[in-house]
Amino acid sequence: MTAVELYKLFSRPRTWICVLLICALPLVVAVFVAVTHLAPPPGQGSAFLSAVLENGKLYPAAALALVLPVFLPVSVAVVAGDSIAGEAASGTLRYLLIRPVSRTRLLVAKLLALTTFVLFAVIAVTVTSYLVGVLLLGPGSAAAPAAVAQPGSGVTSLSGAPLTLLQLGERVAWTVAFITVSMLGVAAIALFLSTLADSALGAAFGALAALVASEVLVTLNAASVIQPYLPTRYWLAWIDFFRQPIFWRDIQRGFAIQAVYVAVFLAAAWANFATKDVTE
Repeated sequence: MTAVELYKLFSRPRTWICVLLICALPLVVAVFVAVTHLAPPPGQGSAFLSAVLENGKLYPAAALALVLPVFLPVSVAVVAGDSIAGEAASGTLRYLLIRPVSRTRLLVAKLLALTTFVLFAVIAVTVTSYLVGVLLLGPGSAAAPAAVAQPGSGVTSLSGAPLTLLQLGERVAWTVAFITVSMLGVAAIALFLSTLADSALGAAFGALAALVASEVLVTLNAASVIQPYLPTRYWLAWIDFFRQPIFWRDIQRGFAIQAVYVAVFLAAAWANFATKDVTE
């Protein structure tokens, strides 16, 4: 069942279009930065973008910061929203359930396919942006104030201490894991809405509306009481992986809050889908 869902997911042109669009934005930004040699000053613009002129190996971090606020969540919400609602709209859900396959097993297969898509998309951005960064911006060799290359020591962390290339690779891997878990929170919300709606777009827009509301409340002082529990509150906490030593507080909170959202909305999706009356 999982293999079938993976085949269906990766055989759809929409899936590859989403991945290509996610990877295209960092490519376009890298071309402009490489041609003009202009980047935002430190502390302005996307994270790490001010450092990539000196060290192209840091471009994966900058690329992930570029796609995380909009492109990646939109792609995940569209794919997850289509999981159940898309099958219902096309009339194939009923035939899927006629087969001797439990609804729980079908939902688990959908979830595993979604997890694979999220991980594939994040890794695709990381790998392509690394290649683009090294080719267009160079591997880096000169010293600079923060998060750029140091001769013989890889890069300098955001805290000023040097990081070896091995440490940099490990922290990029941790970043991929953190962003993947964060996007699974988005996927869980969209999957739950997909079990409620008959329209894939409706489920995707519902998930995106929840994320936009979270982003607005995160910036609102009056909502400070609930801010630590909002799904987008710790999305950028992965930046702390690039400090020396790593600042674990917000990272741990980010993992914890996403685990709660994933557990709650998957449980709600299962409870609703298990009792859903499928007539079409």
